[in-house]
Amino acid sequence: MASLKQQIIDYLSRANYQPSTLKSVAKKLAFKKKDRDKLDQAIQELIDGGKVQQGETGLLHVVDRAHQLIGIFRKVTSGNGYVILHEPKPSDITEDIFIEQRDTGDAQTGDEVAVALNNRRKSGDQRCGRIAEVIKRARNRFVGVYFEEEGQGYVFIDGKNYEEAIWVGDPGAKGARPDDKVVIEMIRFPNHYDVGEAVLVEVLGDRNQPGVDTLTVIHEYGLPTEFSEDALEQASQQTKQFDENNLEGRLDLTLDPVVTIDPISARDFDDAISLVRTENGHFHLGVHIADVSHFVTPNTPLDREAYTRATSVYLPTKVIPMLPEVLSNGLASLQQDRVRFVKSAFIEFNAEGIPVDTRFANSAIKVKKRFAYEDVSAFLKNPEQYRGQYGDTIADLLLNMQDLARKLRKRRFDSGALELSMPEIQLSFDVEGKVTGAFEADHDESHQIIEEFMLAANIAVATSLNDRGVSFLRRTHGDPSAEKMKAFSEFVESLGLSLTRSQSRHDIQQLLDETAGTPLQKAVHFAFLRSLQQAEYSPEEVGHYALAAEQYCHFTSPIRRYPDLTIHRIVDRLLIRGEKYKGENPEFLHKVGIHCSDMSRRAERAERELTKLKLLEYIEQFVGQEFDAVVTGVERFGIFCQCLEVPAEGMVHISSLSDVDQFYFDRDLKCLIGKRTDIRIRLGMTVRVKITHVDVDRRELDMMLIKVIEEKAPRKRSPSKKRPDKKTAPKKKTNPGKRRR
Repeated sequence: MASLKQQIIDYLSRANYQPSTLKSVAKKLAFKKKDRDKLDQAIQELIDGGKVQQGETGLLHVVDRAHQLIGIFRKVTSGNGYVILHEPKPSDITEDIFIEQRDTGDAQTGDEVAVALNNRRKSGDQRCGRIAEVIKRARNRFVGVYFEEEGQGYVFIDGKNYEEAIWVGDPGAKGARPDDKVVIEMIRFPNHYDVGEAVLVEVLGDRNQPGVDTLTVIHEYGLPTEFSEDALEQASQQTKQFDENNLEGRLDLTLDPVVTIDPISARDFDDAISLVRTENGHFHLGVHIADVSHFVTPNTPLDREAYTRATSVYLPTKVIPMLPEVLSNGLASLQQDRVRFVKSAFIEFNAEGIPVDTRFANSAIKVKKRFAYEDVSAFLKNPEQYRGQYGDTIADLLLNMQDLARKLRKRRFDSGALELSMPEIQLSFDVEGKVTGAFEADHDESHQIIEEFMLAANIAVATSLNDRGVSFLRRTHGDPSAEKMKAFSEFVESLGLSLTRSQSRHDIQQLLDETAGTPLQKAVHFAFLRSLQQAEYSPEEVGHYALAAEQYCHFTSPIRRYPDLTIHRIVDRLLIRGEKYKGENPEFLHKVGIHCSDMSRRAERAERELTKLKLLEYIEQFVGQEFDAVVTGVERFGIFCQCLEVPAEGMVHISSLSDVDQFYFDRDLKCLIGKRTDIRIRLGMTVRVKITHVDVDRRELDMMLIKVIEEKAPRKRSPSKKRPDKKTAPKKKTNPGKRRR
């Protein structure tokens, strides 16, 4: 009889095997629970021995079947693409794998793929390969614009990943009319030699109808819009059972001065603050977090719904909550003058801002004042002007909050914490939901106060749980690789900047501070962001690099994040009730962490995408107008520029520069250089551009360079002597099928 390891290899090598999780494999191999440890150990030994690979999604593959390398595929406009390998990856491969268009097969952006290396090398000695297999599709449903031609229905999928139209059969399916936004489900994915085929499953409405852009993003990212009837029923029962007068088992803080500080448009308030300064100069901070775990108990309809969603999604015109609104905006929300149940973290700091004691409690509070960030910002600029309006107690509370937050912030950065300046774009709307303006959001001291207190509470909770040896879901951020930091250092040096010690947090922050608020801000800060690993939820104790924190978890937003809810449950059992509890099984926490990380990233992408869509709709009115702009990206096919007056970024294609000069791309200097004029178009320089075209469906903004305002730039090295790069622009596709017009 074959050994257990060989049985596993044989099963995973079957021709009809679909990559599965360990649990699914155990079920297929008929392993009973009592024998799972043997199976787990055998598979782990196969993984350690390099015979089996487990992807980030937990799916198992035989290594030779997966052609050794597995990662996520990203397609670019030219039709070529890259595979970003899962960690750990071979030590001799430091960059993404380049895939020529002819070798992409039918893989699409976001698909998990197996890649086989070939003998070709790209410039810079980058490894090349071909897609050997699509292991898991990123998605099967897409949104696009419906049209008809020669008695057949077609759909142009939104974005730039699909150049040719997708055939959807006979015209008029589901009542679709030309120019309607529709949802399709792919039956056959297109490749570079054959068209795709899909079925039309839903009509969203005319592409120009208000609200259709929001529906487009909701369906594009598969965001949930309706709660299950069981979850709604359970939430309704909670409202009937809630008794604000029954504070049994809770610390009564309803008479204490407690405030909230949130965005002016916020409806779900999950954190509140109290603060007392004693005669010895110590600060006694109370961070009071909505006690969602009181309403959402494990293995209930509400819990299952919250886990599936994992996060609330904050779209520009719509919030898709993790919990039904009767809880998220009602019972669990810390509304002013309402008794609300909370989990309280009490942290005592000495006069220098060093924590000296921490304790936790189930409490009840009644918020005395709801502040918007703008209110606090105005108060801090002129406290005495508002003292009469708010009263001495609240005024002194705000001033003590400012004092403590400054001490905590200084200590964090002295310890090596890092802060990127990546301004968030905010939109303003009229009553009909039409964009009336776009601007970069402020992040002033009022925001920093709340930020410092939330960080302090998260660190306090994580430290307390870690000290007790309990397994819990951490918010982790691993150290960046030496290779990526070296590349970042070389990049900033090409801009005339210096980063002598690329592993020094203080040197990095000094560089970030020097470039913040300058034309180089976006280029440098975004390049550094790309050098970092992604933060994720995991039970592994790897710390948080950007925060310079050894212990960190999410505790402060359980209304909108499921990981916080899991932490609340552990805090309740271990730190408040004093039960003997070791936490959940690490394997289970790993699964929860992967799911919550994926859902968090999906929400962020959806939020960015709808903001971009609405910003493009707003910018359409400025076609033909000129703006001053800063160069935020330089590639061989053109430059990216962001307007200074409105935060819109577009591309100037290199072909449109021919009236000025013939430009070639210098990889070392990261700039375009004119052959005759020696004009150098580089990152961070100021230019004058004209907006020439906006394509909302393709998510494109095209610009034309009018003039270079700042031509010369300081540089450390002499101009490159390399020959001009003839590959200045992506070639057009020649695939059959209906082309985007």
